Amino acid sequence: MLAKSAGSIKNAEMLAYLEICMEKYIINGGKPLYGNVSVSGAKNAALAIVSAAVLVDGTCVIENIPKIRDVAVHLNILRRLGASVKLINDKTVEINCSGIRTTNALFNDLTRKTRASYYFVGSLLGRFGAAHVSLSGGCNFGGVRPIDQHIKGFEQLGAKVDVRSGIFHAECPDGLIGSSVFFDISSVGATMNIMLAAVKAKGMTYLENAAKEPHIVDLANFLNTMGADIKGAGTDIIKIRGVSKLRSGFYSIIPDQIEAGTYMAAVSACGGEIIINDVITKHLDCISAKLAEMGVEVEDLGDAVRVRRTGELSRTNITILPYPGYPTDMNPQTAVLLCLANGTSVMTETVWPSRFKYMDELKRMGAIVQVDGSSAVIEGVKALSGAPVEACDLRAGSALVIAGMAATGVTEISGIEHIERGYENLIPKLRSLGADIVTVNVADNDEASLGASV
Repeated sequence: MLAKSAGSIKNAEMLAYLEICMEKYIINGGKPLYGNVSVSGAKNAALAIVSAAVLVDGTCVIENIPKIRDVAVHLNILRRLGASVKLINDKTVEINCSGIRTTNALFNDLTRKTRASYYFVGSLLGRFGAAHVSLSGGCNFGGVRPIDQHIKGFEQLGAKVDVRSGIFHAECPDGLIGSSVFFDISSVGATMNIMLAAVKAKGMTYLENAAKEPHIVDLANFLNTMGADIKGAGTDIIKIRGVSKLRSGFYSIIPDQIEAGTYMAAVSACGGEIIINDVITKHLDCISAKLAEMGVEVEDLGDAVRVRRTGELSRTNITILPYPGYPTDMNPQTAVLLCLANGTSVMTETVWPSRFKYMDELKRMGAIVQVDGSSAVIEGVKALSGAPVEACDLRAGSALVIAGMAATGVTEISGIEHIERGYENLIPKLRSLGADIVTVNVADNDEASLGASV
């Protein structure tokens, strides 16, 4: 693949994208889940770490990398920039960015497919003192993803920033200078992006009111493994002493907290008992606590959790907060559980207040929901009913899969390209637990629907 021309790579990417857009999931619901499932590497950590490879002088080998579309897009951006990218196996990639000679990542056909392409601003700016990157695409929660905290951070380090015509321009020809950066909000993306830029800046950089999510700690650990000097990741103050060089090295990405949480929500919705392997249980504490409130049994097995639900789900109230609070990326999956719980629950979203766009799809399946600004009042129903629905973003898509598995009848989910962006082998893994899900071509959808309904 590395020997292909840029044009042939681009054509292959487009064909693959069109192919997946022509597919749907068809789910026969009502089946409990049993068995074991393993969690892949963390998507949100992998995207930042792959982008951070630009800063490394030499070869870095990244293990436990998730085999998902978003990561593939980031690897293709590296290739287009001039990096050598070799897939050692399904879980390991070798990256050498010494061949990069440009600061222009103007690949709109790629960047529109991922929300995290802005990390290349931080890594290119940190290495070359300049970056020109097409703005991100990715999930649409019903609002625009703000980049003001990114801009503020880069400017505090001495860069001149201009965003125009869909391109993020940042330049600092004389080199970045360490400074104090106070984030007005605890932004995960801005924390990681300014961390990337500051690694090779002159002097000390202090990131205050920094986000604390596990993938921020993982990015800092990766950079430190390669020779960076970062302290305090996982707290609200991160200290970065600039270094002149990052060396070659090996690193393994942490397990995906949200993938694990998605399986926890799935068995809680459908009933049954599963063991979720290869997890960091501390990262799941907030999820486990809420599920326990709802009557779900969660047992910590060290590097695995056993999740069991046999009785009815109880109502609860949930406030979505930055880590270590309840994660916004578990909002839609958990909302499905509230739709099936006894009584009335309230979910309040403080991270992405406009994230409830997906509720209209759950209503098509019989959910009773009233959205009022950043809160959703959810009245539990005895059962959801299968219906044609469409995924509007990654996590909303996984929530519809869960709803379809728990519902009576047949559910058809379109827009599955959003789901494939961020979950490795989601459907095969769920099928191994007993779910009845097939992927069909849209052209064959009428026949498949009739067959599934018989």
